[in-house]
Amino acid sequence: MSIRAATDVGGTYTDLVYYTVDDTGRCGAVRTAKVDTTPPHFEQGVMAALAKGDVPGADLAFFAHGATVVINAITERKGARVGLIATQGFRDVLEIARGNRPDLFNFSFTKPRPFVERHLRRELDERCNYKGEIEREVDLTGLSAVLGHFRDEGVEAIAVCFLHAYRNPANEQAVTAAIRAAWPQVSVVASHELSREWREYERASTTVLSAYVHPVTQRYIDSLARELTSAGMTRPPYMMLSNGGIATVATAKANPVAMVESGPASGIYAGAHLGKLIGEPNLILLDIGGTTAKCALVEGGAIKISTDYHVERTRQSPGYPIQTAVSEIVEIGNGGGSIAWVDAGGKLHVGPQSAGAVPGPVAYGRGGQEATTTDANLLLGRIDAKSFAGGELTPDGDAVNRVFESLGKKLGVSATDAARGVLRIANANMTNALRLVSTNKGYDPRDFALMAFGGGGPMHGVALARELKVPRVIVPVNSAVFSAWGMLLTDLRRDLLQTYLMPLGPASAAALDAQFRSMEAEAAADFARDEIAVGNGALHFEYLLDMRYQGQEHTVKIPIALSAAPLDVGDIADLFHAAYEKRYTYRLPNAIQVVNFHLVARVAVPKPDLPRTVATGRQLRDTVIDERRVDFDADGVAEAVIYNGALLEPGMKLYGPAVIQEPVVTLVVPPGDSVTIDDYGSYHVQLKL
Repeated sequence: MSIRAATDVGGTYTDLVYYTVDDTGRCGAVRTAKVDTTPPHFEQGVMAALAKGDVPGADLAFFAHGATVVINAITERKGARVGLIATQGFRDVLEIARGNRPDLFNFSFTKPRPFVERHLRRELDERCNYKGEIEREVDLTGLSAVLGHFRDEGVEAIAVCFLHAYRNPANEQAVTAAIRAAWPQVSVVASHELSREWREYERASTTVLSAYVHPVTQRYIDSLARELTSAGMTRPPYMMLSNGGIATVATAKANPVAMVESGPASGIYAGAHLGKLIGEPNLILLDIGGTTAKCALVEGGAIKISTDYHVERTRQSPGYPIQTAVSEIVEIGNGGGSIAWVDAGGKLHVGPQSAGAVPGPVAYGRGGQEATTTDANLLLGRIDAKSFAGGELTPDGDAVNRVFESLGKKLGVSATDAARGVLRIANANMTNALRLVSTNKGYDPRDFALMAFGGGGPMHGVALARELKVPRVIVPVNSAVFSAWGMLLTDLRRDLLQTYLMPLGPASAAALDAQFRSMEAEAAADFARDEIAVGNGALHFEYLLDMRYQGQEHTVKIPIALSAAPLDVGDIADLFHAAYEKRYTYRLPNAIQVVNFHLVARVAVPKPDLPRTVATGRQLRDTVIDERRVDFDADGVAEAVIYNGALLEPGMKLYGPAVIQEPVVTLVVPPGDSVTIDDYGSYHVQLKL
């Protein structure tokens, strides 16, 4: 008997999902556990979750892990002191950045401050042209002085980013080899090891941020591996990446910035997987945790991947670009622990500040003094005080009342109205995020179902769906730990992207095929270095092209089929025209240009079957816990029937006003809406729009 497990470290909770596999390969039931996250020693929360789930380390045959260590180090500015080595004349690319400020009429706009101070941005003489031809080999005579300066300044990590290294990395390779020989203790990251796409600023930013988190990520992964080994685990863990795949520890440590959105990515893949099982290929996904809310869109069962990712991008700031493969996610600082506050003008806000796990919401009784979204839901009767936090905590109701009375005084309203205001603003923030992945990209939300998960997703999902006119809300089984479950469904994955400009035409078919074949060989070599077997058809590929009309700036990503037969360039052109028109509402007669080749390489890993729930013949009335008054905001206050979600079975149907309760999940069903339970135990809410 062995165990396959995954943990997801969030800002507030650490989730565990696991199942057993017997000697015949038969999978047992999926089990879960949830504990508080333990910053800054996140591995302690992981071990606490394994202990709570009674998972012996010696029985772990597979362990996948997603963490917020990378994004936390960046946003909290707790990374390493970084030095940058750039092509002579280009050290200020990092500070010049882009002119794409989002707030055009803000005359007080300031660019984001670079992560590397100017005196730590040094240059070497070298030049590679845009064709990848080395015009001047790198002059290493000045490297010793540069390294001496870095040592004197306490530099812990060095980023190397040369002009056009995405086409030919020879000069970068020479410098990194020399640095590692002269200074073995320092972390070194080169741009070609992370990205083979053009755009100098984006590559430089990616390289610097990866170097910034390199030491802290290595320490964290090493610490986690030691804890697991001490617990008896004999196999190395896998790390969840932002592209929705898992990777070996060695790969994750070499390119830590690829883990920037590791947890949310797995939730997206879990949603797409479940959607295929239940016949819902078109989904808007909503993951609400304790600190943030994440949104994504799945069309036709396909998840969109992009390298146009930014940390800390807001309406006022362009943020910092990271040129790594990331599932297209919109993330905002609104979750169960988001703090409500009033600005100097008397306006109510919710987030992005969060109470986190410590001290947590006021209701936790751990010293929190500021009202949060969770506190508002408790005050309005949407969360059951009797089973708060799975019955592991008794909420401090008096303290919750006091903070909302104080908040209400600032706003000139009652405590109840203040709580309603908190939920309305939180919902408005999340609705705007959902629009960014749907209507803002040419998708009609009415053509999709909303899948809501995470600890807070079911609580807010129906209200958000009503705002967007989405007809159905799906709350998946194990929704509170859905992202961790998704890690058990992902494969080992590499995303290889290469900028190679060429016109799309009949003469380019052979070049297109040759470039992809070269990338296939590179992917196979990458897996082989990690000692991953890729023979006997184990390695699977997907092929995508980033294309644009000649003379334009931005691209549209198109999946294509590559077979033994020559590529049909006409079919590829038709796919591009259709995708471009869907995105921008028009098409042009212009020539088409290929910009980036994108190869996805996968090695499948065993996955658990999602078991069907067997109906016992239980009656709906047998699942009723109680009735209580619940505030449904626009639908008023009503006496709601409270159902025990653990007892609901396929074939049952119930109507709002109602609340379905699980130990750590609450689904609020307004009056007029109905809920059915599918064969897998997921809830389907049909909205009365």
